[in-house]
Amino acid sequence: MKQFIFPAQYFSFGRALWPALLCLVCCSASAATLDVRLPDGNEIPVRIHPARGPLRVLWLPSGFNSGAAEAPVAAALAALGVEVWQADVLEGRLLPPLESSLDQIPVNDIVTLIARAHTDGRRVLIVAAGRAGVLALRGMEQWRAAHPRATETLAGALLLHPNLYLGPPEPGREAEYHPVVARTRDPVFILQPELSPWRWRLAATRAELEKGGAPVYTWVLKDVRDRFYFRPDATGNEAGVAQRLAAMLRDATQLLAGTHAATAPVMRPAPEAVAPKPASVRGLQPFRGSPQPPPLSLSDLNGAARTLNDYRRRVVLINFWASWCPPCVHEMPSMQRLRERFAGRPFEVVAVNMAETDAEVRTFLRDKVKVSFPVLMDRDGVALRDWKVFVFPTSFVLDTEGQIRLGVFGEIDWEAPEVVRAIEALLPVR
Repeated sequence: MKQFIFPAQYFSFGRALWPALLCLVCCSASAATLDVRLPDGNEIPVRIHPARGPLRVLWLPSGFNSGAAEAPVAAALAALGVEVWQADVLEGRLLPPLESSLDQIPVNDIVTLIARAHTDGRRVLIVAAGRAGVLALRGMEQWRAAHPRATETLAGALLLHPNLYLGPPEPGREAEYHPVVARTRDPVFILQPELSPWRWRLAATRAELEKGGAPVYTWVLKDVRDRFYFRPDATGNEAGVAQRLAAMLRDATQLLAGTHAATAPVMRPAPEAVAPKPASVRGLQPFRGSPQPPPLSLSDLNGAARTLNDYRRRVVLINFWASWCPPCVHEMPSMQRLRERFAGRPFEVVAVNMAETDAEVRTFLRDKVKVSFPVLMDRDGVALRDWKVFVFPTSFVLDTEGQIRLGVFGEIDWEAPEVVRAIEALLPVR
């Protein structure tokens, strides 16, 4: 299957954005509600943003309590001629609005929603963000298995910053894609924010989807983060892109509607129930991967080349971060204080920045967080891929022999007593 990368120039934001914004308030007010009854008697509440086009979008929740925030985008999309059904599958199952709750949704719930959305003959396209992407792909696969002759019912899936893995791996280990990804036959369009760890996995995700024969289109959104369209801390640029999102979605749906699913899967094992991997234990933990670290050869903010050999005979905390990542920023002062705590001892903190410019990082360190440890610049994401970083921030602690001994994904307090004790144990006795 040919690989498609969709050029940004195709999208015609301006011609449709202004009337969509003018209609936003009245379209939101005209949204109807519908309860879709499941075979077991439960009901899924659906908020309908009506339009008369031949396509109907089934929008799944992201698990971040985002339904209300997504409603304006859905209303604007309806104003552009694409009807949207916001289906709150979490509320239908009385589950909390958390991303982890999506793994508890029976795939047949999605099949029932597709059937109901198709009752008047409209083609159905699923929009899903983050972890909901797996649920969307599973639902489409199950629908096709149950309706092999209904070849024109589904138009595909439009995925925003999809997380299509079984679960977060332990630091330093490769994540596994959910098996449904490699079996996908329907067209898929991925809108991927640039300021995201998933940006560096986009080529691999596209290749995994294409194993099943799925036509795949991708577009990287410049200078925005995951969930940019409903973040409470959205930047001005993110707010501007969010205002254009409905037009992006409209054009993407038109493209998908004109693309056919693979007629036969390249690989089609029988669908199986796959339980998501449990989340790794939070906090600083013993490292269970290969203790031999990957290469690390980057320049610092002064342009000097740095490698791990520059930190031989020291305990080294290597932290992958970005200034647009709030948890990264929040933990940096405690890393600085940890370094000061161990002043005079063979200990160093090395921060590896993900693909920001020197000017951006210098401004951030001058105006936001002041640190004295070296900052290395991973301009093309090579170190991030080599070190298998899937979550920001991710940190590794190397002992004085240069072996990885500890790891953690996510933010922690580096001054917590248990953290200090773990690092103290790696330092030579005074």
